[in-house]
Amino acid sequence: MDSDEQNPLAAAKSWLQSGANVAIATVTKTWGSAPRPVGSQMAVRGDGAFAGSVSGGCVETAVIAESQDAIADGKIRNLSFGVSNDDAWAVGLACGGTIDVHVAPITAFTRTIVDALADAERTHRAAVLASNVSNGEARLFYPDAGAETALAKAAAEAARRDTSSATEIDGQNWFLNVFNPPVDLVVIGAVHIAQPLVAMAKLAGYAVRVVDPRTRFATAERFPGVTLVHAWPDEALATQGLIPRSAVIALTHDPKLDDPALAAALKSDAFYIGALGSRQTHKRRLDRLNGLGFSDADVARIKGPIGLDIGARSPAEIAISILAEITKELRSA
Repeated sequence: MDSDEQNPLAAAKSWLQSGANVAIATVTKTWGSAPRPVGSQMAVRGDGAFAGSVSGGCVETAVIAESQDAIADGKIRNLSFGVSNDDAWAVGLACGGTIDVHVAPITAFTRTIVDALADAERTHRAAVLASNVSNGEARLFYPDAGAETALAKAAAEAARRDTSSATEIDGQNWFLNVFNPPVDLVVIGAVHIAQPLVAMAKLAGYAVRVVDPRTRFATAERFPGVTLVHAWPDEALATQGLIPRSAVIALTHDPKLDDPALAAALKSDAFYIGALGSRQTHKRRLDRLNGLGFSDADVARIKGPIGLDIGARSPAEIAISILAEITKELRSA
């Protein structure tokens, strides 16, 4: 997670607790080129201090000024910025494009939502903020709490797709901003391939944990800045379970380590399960899991041989193929 200086929600919560007034600016739509995706946010304090980003250059400056005005009069703003290719660099765009930005001052009611969102981020719980872009109404939904209303169902679907977007429900225009926890990447085995894989996954924003009871393998020197769990996989996954945002990768070739992890993954809602090894090794693995009571449909969830077929040879290339397959599975869900 970003530091408080970078994270707009954490900054907004801190500023509100100190008694400052704050507005939140959110990118709701983009066309053409845009340096920040839909759903990007910026928190702006009454004195013009800000955290986060919606674009850059002149767009950012204009949004800060509009946010200060929103704080002063208590009214929302729906802004649109369009630029030509010739002027793009001056406003932080790679080439011509348009961005829509919704600016809303934080009221007494929405302060509780900001606190709840910050808590959801801290506890890695998925949440969706629904903002009525016409009147400023805000509602917070948790996909794991079930969905009864049309808006709650739309929020749950947005979280499942991991995509913030605008939607019209009952004649009202809502923007659904998804706050999903980072992908929970569980690497079974502190082997050689795990080193480039973990480094790349961290760059992709994943929350990574390496599980291996062999303390000579799972060391801070080999995996700097990574959560290391020196326990057997079944014990580790029982202590900290798997969630729908989990991806489990078994790399050891050792059934004593890989099989318990795969069994735990198959009993979970993990969106990705993969195991390293040849086709013959994988067939023997599936036979063992069948012997533990898992059906053919169950074990078909395991990607093996792991990774997209890109002709990878080196550990780094194999790591690329694995991350590519995880990304494909995540974005096609």
